[in-house]
Amino acid sequence: MADLVLGVDCSTTACKVVAWDRAGKAVAEGRADLEEIHPQPLFSEQKAEGWWEGTSAAIAQLMRSIDVDRVAGICITHQRESFAPVDEDNQPQYNAILWDDARSEAQLAELGERFGHDDLHRRTGRGPSVTQSFSKILWLVQNHPDIARDAYKFMDVHGFLVQRLTGKFTTSLASADSFGLIDAEHDAWAEDLITGIGLRPEQFCDTVRPGEVIGELTAEAARATGLPAGLPVVAGLGDGQAACLGAGVTSRDRAYFNLGTAVTGGPIEREYVTDPSFRTLYGGAPGTYLLESVLRGGMATTTWFMRHFGDTVDGKADFDHYEAAARRVGPGADGLVLVPYWNAVMNPYHDNSASGMIVGWRQEHGREQLFRAVEEGICFEFRLAMEGIQATTGENIREYVILGGGSNSDLWCQIAADVLGATVTRAHTVEATNLGAGILGAYGVGWYPSVEEAASAMTDTAESFQPDDKAKQLYDRLFEEVYRPLFPGVQTALQRLSRLRAELM
Repeated sequence: MADLVLGVDCSTTACKVVAWDRAGKAVAEGRADLEEIHPQPLFSEQKAEGWWEGTSAAIAQLMRSIDVDRVAGICITHQRESFAPVDEDNQPQYNAILWDDARSEAQLAELGERFGHDDLHRRTGRGPSVTQSFSKILWLVQNHPDIARDAYKFMDVHGFLVQRLTGKFTTSLASADSFGLIDAEHDAWAEDLITGIGLRPEQFCDTVRPGEVIGELTAEAARATGLPAGLPVVAGLGDGQAACLGAGVTSRDRAYFNLGTAVTGGPIEREYVTDPSFRTLYGGAPGTYLLESVLRGGMATTTWFMRHFGDTVDGKADFDHYEAAARRVGPGADGLVLVPYWNAVMNPYHDNSASGMIVGWRQEHGREQLFRAVEEGICFEFRLAMEGIQATTGENIREYVILGGGSNSDLWCQIAADVLGATVTRAHTVEATNLGAGILGAYGVGWYPSVEEAASAMTDTAESFQPDDKAKQLYDRLFEEVYRPLFPGVQTALQRLSRLRAELM
């Protein structure tokens, strides 16, 4: 009897495939790395063909360790906002433009003038940001009009892989929404926005809801992967929504908190609501939405610290040394406060000219205080977003399920609990994002009657961290008296600095 589902996570850096059993236990895995291309400043691209090459190679690697008859279905999660124009055979006509590409600031401003940023946010759930695909598609229209005009489809990662697996040009609503072109109140492409930039609605994939069976594996895909032809392919979702599901977060009073390269997180909501504090995405379960905050500079900021200031052991950054030193420093980093806008800011300010800040420097401050200030600043920023979400929904978040690379740090988990003033609990697997795809796949092949029941059966939590009263009181004052007013107080000056920097470059 088929007792496994495959979760495919095609991220920015790698394609990873995990076989999950009915209890959410990982049985086998395969992996293939991906490369980014940076042809010029602000550009971030990949060979879209690499998505399929990496995915098929990772599946084939996994299938060497399990019996083919055990696999019941497959479901995909993926890097969001990344896309590529393709022809009728799903052959890329231009490099994939990725989520962290920042070439389209002028186009973003133009979209605001044409359609109104507030109206776009209300309709699509997404505030103005070069992260989403819309402005980058307009850049392609303006800079490579022949490619844009002749593209058979604009493909998100999910749609691209689904076509290679099934032959169908179909994607999930919870993947397509990253284009910023889905009218979320009507669950359909916003045709006026598409035609408004000179494209045709038929240049975008058909959509289905996450958890629906899109199609079956073709004989060609079976030969490439080692999977059986006819295997059900279940509609998946973006990696943030998958992480939320893989963390077991299916209710309004819990939120996921992903301390990854970018920091994302938020709770599930049953009503479609929008606010500058978050972006509104389709959730994994029918009739749900994810209210999600995004900080583009998360673990990327600690990577910056280790690259420029960290010591190394055997050629690797000695993260543990700074963790221990930061613990000795104590809450408040001896008066050093950091605003982590190393990669600008999305919610709530949506300011692409924003930059990081460190205030409070004195003679006694060193690398240890700076390292702790990085971890505290990221938690302060997450609190800012979560307070905005709770003010909108009226629901108190009682627990945060933390995952991602930063969740391996006991210190960071404790700082998060103290800053947020709530329980912070580790997800039981570091592969929570992939597990989210596995959960949706398990529902799609009929193992569970609902997505929520699949999540309940297949997820668990590990250690919990409770707020320390003394640290919480200190962080409350730092947040309200210093952190919250800090960026708004200098935002105008930072915008001027950004313009001056552009003139100097």
